[in-house]
Amino acid sequence: MLSKKLVKGLNDQMNYEFYSAHVYLATAAYCSNESLDGFANFFLAQAEEERFHAMKFYNFINDMGERAEIKGMDTPNNSFSSILETFQKSLDHEKEVTQRIYKLADMALDEREHATMTFLKWFIEEQVEEEATFDNIIQKLKRIDDDSNAFFMLESELGKRTFSPNE
Repeated sequence: MLSKKLVKGLNDQMNYEFYSAHVYLATAAYCSNESLDGFANFFLAQAEEERFHAMKFYNFINDMGERAEIKGMDTPNNSFSSILETFQKSLDHEKEVTQRIYKLADMALDEREHATMTFLKWFIEEQVEEEATFDNIIQKLKRIDDDSNAFFMLESELGKRTFSPNE
């Protein structure tokens, strides 16, 4: 049986993952409005991935005999000054997610809640990938600078992104 503190932490993270999906939907909307459809596609796929993450928490909480509690969320940022800023803010967001996962993992470790520790291991590894993906794109955008051909190639590449839970 999970402690109330751990159930609250898992529920908070589930809701934060749903919020993350909204963050990326808002970012996709910005990109769409700027006619950056490849970048918009990237963020739409990211939103799907975040909903998948949220549902992993939802299912785990229920599988552990506890109740998933869905809560309201803050309005995500909808304003950006550039495509580079969208990725910088996304990297910052993912770093926040990483810290939240680490705190949950520490709580599970302190409580010797092995099922939760095993569950969270997947998210710890996922966050390494998430941060690296955003950092990589940021580095490419900085190298591109004002090269419109390179920018178009990157947008085209990101426009091909899809999300599959089996990835």
